[in-house]
Amino acid sequence: MTPETLLSYDLPLFAGLSPTELANIPLAVSEQKLAAWQTIFDQEDDSYDLYFLLSGSLLAVFWTTKGREIVFSRFPVGAYFGELAALDGTPRSLAVVAKTEARVLAMKRNSFLQLFNEVPIVRQRITHDLVARIRTLTLRNMEMTTLSVEERVGNYLLRLAAEQGKLNKGAVIEDAPTHSEIASSIGANREMVSRSISKLTKRGVIKSARQKIEIIDPEALADVQQ
Repeated sequence: MTPETLLSYDLPLFAGLSPTELANIPLAVSEQKLAAWQTIFDQEDDSYDLYFLLSGSLLAVFWTTKGREIVFSRFPVGAYFGELAALDGTPRSLAVVAKTEARVLAMKRNSFLQLFNEVPIVRQRITHDLVARIRTLTLRNMEMTTLSVEERVGNYLLRLAAEQGKLNKGAVIEDAPTHSEIASSIGANREMVSRSISKLTKRGVIKSARQKIEIIDPEALADVQQ
């Protein structure tokens, strides 16, 4: 793939770069189409490509030894993923599954490492994102050990609304996660999450419908964990 073609995708990782800055890097990159629920890579896979989400919805999932599913993240369009294995050459720590039909770019490890080593802004952005991820995991661990399920649900919805720019009265979160997905993300079971969301609905904090959540009272939602 040429630098011009890669930059035409307007991926945040490469924002502001010119074709000249990528001219000396062999870009082994290809576009792939995925069916709903197709696995891109599995936990413990010894594959090392870096991926970028172009369209659709993906989930990063961890499977426990007892078969329990823990959802780690949903990727926004334009996000990259798979960089840990690409950086250190060890098997995948999570599985990534297409929740809907999706399109991704796959970049070979050698191309990624050369970009990381030779393009300072790319290295800076990836390092910044890794630090942010560590902070997020630290916060999640604190929540799992100190907050009730209702408080964790409130925090989850608050972050989801903020990430989508929907933290205002009447805003609607489209393609909202299922109760099972929320439960997997916060370390609870589906029934407990459903009860918590029902309580928030009865209190007039949110309205919940199939794959939609309307924010009725943003301040009350922010107060759930207090």
